[in-house]
Amino acid sequence: MTRDTLAQACADAMWTDDRASQGLGMHIEEIAANRAVLSMTVAPAMVNGHGTCHGGFLFTLADSAFAFACNTDNQKRVAAHCSVTFLAPAVLGDRLIATAEQRAEAGRSGLYDVRVATDGGQLIAEFRGLCRSLGQTFFPVAP
Repeated sequence: MTRDTLAQACADAMWTDDRASQGLGMHIEEIAANRAVLSMTVAPAMVNGHGTCHGGFLFTLADSAFAFACNTDNQKRVAAHCSVTFLAPAVLGDRLIATAEQRAEAGRSGLYDVRVATDGGQLIAEFRGLCRSLGQTFFPVAP
C-alpha cells in the first residue's frame, strides 16, 4: 500500500463519523500523505452581524483540514494547540479552500500549516496546528 493510498483509507475512515465537517457542507478535495485539501461554501447561517463569514467557521474549516492532514499515516492524532490569523473577510457564497500541510514532526507531535483562501486565490486566513499522537491506529498493524 502506498503512503497516499493509506492516507485515503484513513480519511475515508475519519469521514464516516465526521458529522461536524459534513454538517457544515465541507468536501474533501484531496488527500495525500501529510496533506489535505477541504472546501466549504459560506452559507447564510455562517454570516455574522458584519455581513462576513464568522471567524469560528473559518477556524473550523482550517481545523478540519488540519485533522485530515495529520491523520494520514494510520496514527490517530488530535489537536494539542491551534492558532489562526484572519487576513481578509469571506462573504456569503464564497467557496473556501483549506490546504493543510505538515511542516515538522518530532516524536509524537506534528506541526501543520493551513492556508484558507477563496477559490479565486484570495488569502483569507492562516492557521497553525500542533497535533499529538494518541498511540492508536485506524487499522491493525501487520506484525
